[in-house]
Amino acid sequence: MTKGDRCFVEQEANEGILMRVTNVCSECYTFLPNGDTIYYDMQTCRYLCQKCKDELVDSMDENCNIVHKKGGLF
Repeated sequence: MTKGDRCFVEQEANEGILMRVTNVCSECYTFLPNGDTIYYDMQTCRYLCQKCKDELVDSMDENCNIVHKKGGLF
């Protein structure tokens, strides 16, 4: 089992999720089309695209905590 398996739930974007919850990635705001694979981040309760999920996994420890982030404004 990898970190990604423990920290995220892989789902297929469906009409229910896209209409009731979100239709964009919570990190990069990319449109999530119906039928795409999306990932629910159980630590922060949000949906992510594949790219953002992979980037987040790289910055997480074994307990799904963020240990380092990319530089920001501050």
